[in-house]
Amino acid sequence: MRGIGARGDTRTRVRAASALATAKVMARTTGAFYVLGGVLGLTITAIAPGDDGNRLLVGTAAAVALFLGLTLLVWGPRMPHTLHHLYLATATVLVTVAVHSFPNLVGGITLASFYVFVACDAALFFAWTQAAAHIGFAMVLCLWVLPDRGLPWWAGLIPAGVTFGAGVVVGILTRMASEADIDVLTGLLNRRGFEKQLNPAIDAASRGGQGLSLVLVDLDRFQKINDHLGHRAGDAVLQRVADSWLDLLAPDQVLARFGGDVFALLLPGTTEQAAILLTEQLRAAVTMGCSAGVTSWQPGESGSLLISRADVGLYRAKQAGRNRTVLESSRQLPLAVELREAIDSGALDVHYQPIVSLTEDGGRAVGVEALLRWSSNAQPEVSTEGLIRVAEEYDLIADLDELVLRRACADAARLQDSFASLNLTLNVNVSGLELAETDYAERVATILSDTGWPADQLVLEVTESELAAESQTAITNLHTLRDRGVRIAIDDFGTGYSSLSRLATIPSDILKVDQSFVAAIRSDSPAPPLLGVIAALSKSLDLQVIAEGVETEYQAAVLTELGFALAQGYHYSDSHPVTDLINDLNEGRSNPTTPPADEDDSLAANGWIPLG
Repeated sequence: MRGIGARGDTRTRVRAASALATAKVMARTTGAFYVLGGVLGLTITAIAPGDDGNRLLVGTAAAVALFLGLTLLVWGPRMPHTLHHLYLATATVLVTVAVHSFPNLVGGITLASFYVFVACDAALFFAWTQAAAHIGFAMVLCLWVLPDRGLPWWAGLIPAGVTFGAGVVVGILTRMASEADIDVLTGLLNRRGFEKQLNPAIDAASRGGQGLSLVLVDLDRFQKINDHLGHRAGDAVLQRVADSWLDLLAPDQVLARFGGDVFALLLPGTTEQAAILLTEQLRAAVTMGCSAGVTSWQPGESGSLLISRADVGLYRAKQAGRNRTVLESSRQLPLAVELREAIDSGALDVHYQPIVSLTEDGGRAVGVEALLRWSSNAQPEVSTEGLIRVAEEYDLIADLDELVLRRACADAARLQDSFASLNLTLNVNVSGLELAETDYAERVATILSDTGWPADQLVLEVTESELAAESQTAITNLHTLRDRGVRIAIDDFGTGYSSLSRLATIPSDILKVDQSFVAAIRSDSPAPPLLGVIAALSKSLDLQVIAEGVETEYQAAVLTELGFALAQGYHYSDSHPVTDLINDLNEGRSNPTTPPADEDDSLAANGWIPLG
């Protein structure tokens, strides 16, 4: 039977008897036994008649017991687990001293009943072998001390037998009760045991004013292990994960198997950010991916609310692509508060980077990608990726996505109204969390209708890792959008969970090759072979391919030679506000080298090379 850890903590593991064996419960129970024994011993020593023994020695033993009991009640929760063995052995010796030296023989016999305290305490909190050692020690001393007082040899059989029987019965009942709180497979607390730990932890956090965080972790695609390798292999994985994670935890941190392949982690005195960092360490300690939801307790909240919020974070992590951590917090970081205000006031900028054709006039712009731009006062160094992550973690992503898409469509419509012959496509990124919402396709349709931007000129980009979720809702939204003319691009292709089967099943029209592949194109080494494979694959699947991050003429030439038709990057242009693009086009239209006959046609014929 697997129980509680051996360092005085509340982590569950093999070494102890039951879920009762926490530092606090052990200290209070053993301390109460000591105090009760000390008080009764002092009382009976004071009132019992007789001069056969040593009244002073018995009174001293009772006073020592009382003092040790008080130390346990005060400092016991912070004591090492192993120190309780010393306390219990000392109690056995003190009882023996009292029985041997009590000034009245009858009183000495009655004091032998204290051996039962020793047996019950050992059976409650220690493994069977350790409990048997303590009970056996008490029985041996009992069988020795009573005959030593002049009684027949068999006089100690009854108190020794009662001590043995009480210890066995308490041990059996304790273990039967503990099985309801312990997961037999991993030795961790189960859901019931975890919830029993949660409320005391909330009470302690409330009294001490300290933080309390909760993490729910789900092993990604665990069902496939059971389906392909069998449940025995799945059980072995769960045991290895539990072993690996326990080694990373502090003494007061509680790990439980919450159900199936979901683990729960209770972190007293821990902030949300520290909990996220620990979750990353847990993920790095195992070979398979895992999704996690993190939250923290706020004053007045119940345990069930805390679990529900962590579960929402876990759900969002899985919907966003798995193998990630999502913070579902009731408190917002200053950055999140500032972002909320910026969204509400529309203080966010959208810039546009041209997407150029490698086959038409050596760099004609055929589309633009909308890119979020915003400078935070609270955290100026935050990247766009970090900003998106904060929006996802603090439930701002829906409003942020809508703001960017609406403004991008309105700007693109304004650009095309001024220069109709450009016929540009508009690429806009979408969060995986939004794609998994049931009404997302309808919201896109509403924005297109409001702004007048044609659906067939809109491309929604979803990162490959986000598509890994492959929820039915997301797939349905993709099909609905494509049926309405919107095209779908897989962004950062080649860095996530690429597979031919996924490309065949996920509705998509365009692949955007991650810039890390383009950066590997150097004049002193051959082009990465995978680029040629992707180019050939796109032709076979009838998908367009856009190469991201083109920064040199040499890279552009190699990509053209490999058969890539579209590219974007600093080699062609940085991102710019729509007003700069319009001004750039106006300058090109009024350029005296441009034939004046049809200015819009001249732009289309000569190609638009935007601001660099």
